[in-house]
Amino acid sequence: MIDLFEHNQTTYDKAVSMLAERGKAAVVHPTGTGKSFIAFKLAEDNPSSRVLWLSPSEYIFRTQLENIKSVCGYEPRNIEFRTYAKLMQTNSDGIAKLKPSYIILDEFHRVGAEMWGKGVERLFATYPDVPVLGLSATSIRYLDNRRDMADELFDGNVASEMTLGEAVVRGILTPPEYVLSIYSCSKDIEKYQSRIRRAKTKATRDEAQKKLDALRRSLENAEGLDMVFTKHIKDRHGKYIVFCSNVEHLCEVETHICEWFSGVDNNPVIYKAYSEDAESSKAFDSFRKDDSEHLKLLLCIDMLNEGIHVDGVSGVILLRPTISPIVYKQQIGRALSSGKGHRDNDGNSVPVIIDIVNNIENLYSISAVQEEMNTAINYYRGTGQEDKIINETFTITDETRDSRQLFCELEETLSASWDSMYKLAKAYYEKHHNLDIERRYVTPEGYALGSWLNTQKLVKAGKIHGVLTEERRQKLNAIGIDWQSKYDRAWEKYYNALCKYRYDNGNIDIKANYVTEDGIELGAWISNLRTAKNSRRRGYYLTDERISMLNKLGMIWDKIDFQWEKNYQACVEYYEKHRNLDIPAGYTTAEGLRVGAWIRRIRKARDGRLKGGATLTKEQIARLDAIGMNWQDSYTQRWEYGYGKAKEYYSEHGDLDVPTTYVTEDGFPLGKWLKGHVQAKDKTGRLAIKLTLERKAKLDSLGFKWEQEDSWSKRIAACKEYKTEHGDLNVPQEYVTTDGMWLGKWLYECRRAYRGENSKTVKALTKEQILELESLGMDWRTASDRAWEEKYAAAAEMLEKMKQANSGEKKEEKSKLNAEYPPGHSLRQWLVRQRFLIRHGKLSQQQVSKIEILNKQYGNALRQKHV
Repeated sequence: MIDLFEHNQTTYDKAVSMLAERGKAAVVHPTGTGKSFIAFKLAEDNPSSRVLWLSPSEYIFRTQLENIKSVCGYEPRNIEFRTYAKLMQTNSDGIAKLKPSYIILDEFHRVGAEMWGKGVERLFATYPDVPVLGLSATSIRYLDNRRDMADELFDGNVASEMTLGEAVVRGILTPPEYVLSIYSCSKDIEKYQSRIRRAKTKATRDEAQKKLDALRRSLENAEGLDMVFTKHIKDRHGKYIVFCSNVEHLCEVETHICEWFSGVDNNPVIYKAYSEDAESSKAFDSFRKDDSEHLKLLLCIDMLNEGIHVDGVSGVILLRPTISPIVYKQQIGRALSSGKGHRDNDGNSVPVIIDIVNNIENLYSISAVQEEMNTAINYYRGTGQEDKIINETFTITDETRDSRQLFCELEETLSASWDSMYKLAKAYYEKHHNLDIERRYVTPEGYALGSWLNTQKLVKAGKIHGVLTEERRQKLNAIGIDWQSKYDRAWEKYYNALCKYRYDNGNIDIKANYVTEDGIELGAWISNLRTAKNSRRRGYYLTDERISMLNKLGMIWDKIDFQWEKNYQACVEYYEKHRNLDIPAGYTTAEGLRVGAWIRRIRKARDGRLKGGATLTKEQIARLDAIGMNWQDSYTQRWEYGYGKAKEYYSEHGDLDVPTTYVTEDGFPLGKWLKGHVQAKDKTGRLAIKLTLERKAKLDSLGFKWEQEDSWSKRIAACKEYKTEHGDLNVPQEYVTTDGMWLGKWLYECRRAYRGENSKTVKALTKEQILELESLGMDWRTASDRAWEEKYAAAAEMLEKMKQANSGEKKEEKSKLNAEYPPGHSLRQWLVRQRFLIRHGKLSQQQVSKIEILNKQYGNALRQKHV
């Protein structure tokens, strides 16, 4: 059974609901978060439905199948797979034969390709009412006019969207050590030299030449790749995926391996995989299985970008020229989802991403991921979900900082001047009376004014390098630029509302659900601030200065947080309705609170088993006790109930020799429950997780037998018992012993194994086992074989009588035989049917031989039309 992680289970529930209501649902989650498991779960939950799975390549799907099987043993039987290319080539008749109940579009952003898209369009036209689930790391086709395929294919029905940065924040993906470096920028230098020559003024040319010369010196003095790899590849025997741009680039990189990686390993193992042919698949599998004490490098182009999971990877090396955001995030996702890497000071596994670019304009792609992380962090803090913030940052080693600063200055010198962009901003302000411009805004003339204004704010905040003099700041102030971020504006709004509450009420002891008259959720905001401070994850928002401002208003920091109060109130409502807190794990309120899951976390918190070490206060425990909280989890409750029934049986019978089929008077399957404990060991023989030592001790006190009796000996004993009672071993196939053993079925399978036929339950019998069964009178023939032999003997007797009568002259004997065996007699019909069965190959060779003997002995009789 597929057991989804929490983030995928939530997404799955939303997707299933959306499919039922609207027929379409898209899931946009980054590479490595397990989104393919969501589609496999849909197939598992609908075993009688036919699922059509479309993907860019068969290799991706094959690897996904291997992954799901290795994780949970699931092997889908109801999935029909097609690549988008194969679907494109399928004619109307072929599409009509597919008849899917569900359609999965894996990596659905690829459907934007013209020819692939036409195949999907024909599929949709044929099956307009079939639900469609889409999976992708992004819905945007960046190099195709930024088309949003979630809008085009799913009408905007997105069940869940998660950025790569959010996945890192939530701990779904591992935060990496990110190393940024550069190599082979000769083409960039040539390009900027050409731009300098084309500059309109001598002053611009001279200034730009100075900066270009400085940039060239900086690049020449930068550490070479051999030093970068020696310094940052800490897992010297690890596995690293090296992404190249094309086959030519890969071959070039291969020639530099010994030079670049000599400081790590003089003899690295190199694998190459850049297509779906047999050799590449073989190389990829060898890379996965290689556990040698050498550095392992897999040079690949794009076969690992999407859909393919790789365990045990210590990091990735991006040898990239310009690259699309989709591919970039897919590639670094390989490292973040690997779960491996070198160990930091706290013992955590840290994958390394070494980003080596040969295009200086593309140096800082990781900033997009950092921005996504900041957005996610601020969202969770603002909505009272700080428990979801696991990682707030990661290590970035920038080996290009000096070069990048010089590049920014060079680009500014050669690009539209600061004054030119300022004039555009001033013109916008004069027309609209504000500078509330989206970051993506571009003027009608094609200037990225929104991005430029955002850059000025980042420079002023010290988050990026740039030139922003006091004079320039004053000019921007004059046209109304708002240097604050939206989070700073939010602070002012809530803080002013809090000051008003303090003035009106004399305190700020605010209930968690309090909302002001103008709709400001002040109670929730206060609760979120408490959570932020008490968890020591204050970040940028809750500064020391702001804490001091709140303290002056009389802030109480140890109030129970807002989310706890909301869930507790939901529990109160459940208790008032049901008079208990036996809340199912999947129970969700109408407002979307997952109270069932919350109750489970609360139990763990009290026992000290909750991740992060969170515990409950005495007040919280008392409040839950007051509404009937059962601190045992549902499994423990069920186990204790079963144990109670076992004790009752032991008290009455003096042992726990309970037949498997035994059921108590109130319907509890005690026999099966106890048998499950005998089977509750993993492959290493250790007790399963839920069979604790305490529970084992309880069953030991009742004399429970942990080892199963040898199944062969047990069945032989049942055979002896049957023979004693019935005098033979002709056990009906449907016969079941009193303790639930299907003895007839087992003997049937033994006969199949004896004859060399494939048996699912009985392997090949040993000579000793055959002799043991024969000593009990085992008849290796099946019931149908025995019936055939009886018919054969009777038919032979009939034919012998007929032959004797025909050889004599007494009419009385012939008449007597005709009366005993009239036309249509069952034996006559049986003989006729044997001729039919022989013609159609339905008899065994032994049976055919016996019929041929009858033919030789009684040929005349058998040749008669009706025998």
